[in-house]
Amino acid sequence: MKTYVGVTDGEWHRFLAARPALTEANFWRPSGGGFQALRPGEPFFFKTHHPHNRVVGGGFFNGFERLRISEAWDIFREANGATSLQRMRERVSRYRKQPIAAGEDPIIGCILLRDTCFFPLDAPADQPPDFAPNLVQGKSYDLASHPQADYFHELFPRLLGTVVELDLSRPWHRDGPIYGDPRLTPQRLGQQAFQAVVLNAYDRRCAISGDKIRPVLQAAHIRPVSAGGEHRLDNGLLLRSDVHTLFDRGYLAVDPTYRLRVSPRLREEFGNGEQFYRRAGSRIALPQHRHDRPDPETLEWHLDEVFLAS
Repeated sequence: MKTYVGVTDGEWHRFLAARPALTEANFWRPSGGGFQALRPGEPFFFKTHHPHNRVVGGGFFNGFERLRISEAWDIFREANGATSLQRMRERVSRYRKQPIAAGEDPIIGCILLRDTCFFPLDAPADQPPDFAPNLVQGKSYDLASHPQADYFHELFPRLLGTVVELDLSRPWHRDGPIYGDPRLTPQRLGQQAFQAVVLNAYDRRCAISGDKIRPVLQAAHIRPVSAGGEHRLDNGLLLRSDVHTLFDRGYLAVDPTYRLRVSPRLREEFGNGEQFYRRAGSRIALPQHRHDRPDPETLEWHLDEVFLAS
């Protein structure tokens, strides 16, 4: 297993620590950058700047996405660690070489975290013993080989809020839940992270209509959470808002070969829908990576349980 200790400022963590109802966070970086230190589901800890140098909480890594600052605000709101988009712009601008200009909507790097937890402000944890004071972003640790792995053995119960015996030398499996704790399920996304991940996986384009008008695009669940679905990329489609409604109500579906199905009820009930009938049988737009594409069994569930076949 790997973990990462990221450096945060006092304002970000105090803001979120005061809002325990927020269980997701965008640990943003002022530039687009990149982050490849962790796999989904691995733990991420927050360490304050020098001279405080304390670990004040953590969460579980959902993924890294590049988003425009307005998109990050629309999706995460206060989970960005700010009260408003304007305040967020001010804080991001403070860390950039060039301040954000009026009307500019820059791309920022977003480390997406779920199941966040903040330690009591008067009881932070000591920083890792080998954390150098000149590190400005953070440091990753391979707990299978790192000599300070025992430090994280003591830190994990504080993150989980319970004592659990973790074998930190194990690979972080992609199928969970691990150790019976749903927070340790690698592929499970937070609700807000689900929106960001689906948006980028589908290249900001409706999978069925092809539209790229950002304000009307929505991350749709194939199998709703209320019916046992999860916030997972392979349970998601990016759809235009009206297409999303038609999909949820069974007038549209996607078969396991990723071809569009259109219910005859659309024409019978509304005398309309020609734009969809013209596309019937055609392959929808899909994420580039195969493992990001909709799960065929979940698509089959939607066909059987939701689609109005006749």
